Amino acid sequence: MSATNDKIEIENVNTPGKTERVERAKYEAMRVALLSVLTDEEPGSTIAEAKSALLSQLPEALYPEGKTAGWWLKAVQLDLESKGIIARAPTKPMRLYRITP
Repeated sequence: MSATNDKIEIENVNTPGKTERVERAKYEAMRVALLSVLTDEEPGSTIAEAKSALLSQLPEALYPEGKTAGWWLKAVQLDLESKGIIARAPTKPMRLYRITP
């Protein structure tokens, strides 16, 4: 695999225009898992609920015993928010849901 294929640029809704390069495989695994557990109805799931639901869907090879899953969940959440794929409901604690096209 070439170096350009194992990294992906992600955005952060809190810092528009700035990107970070992260491991593609971990990002894509978390993205698929997160989108599969979020509903498209408000208010959606809390971060804790989403994390609990998606842990079993993550590949053990990439996330042994769920390690670093919290960091990756946040990174993917912020990227998907910046791309308009998911949104935050105006609640406390924060809840996330998918935006339907």
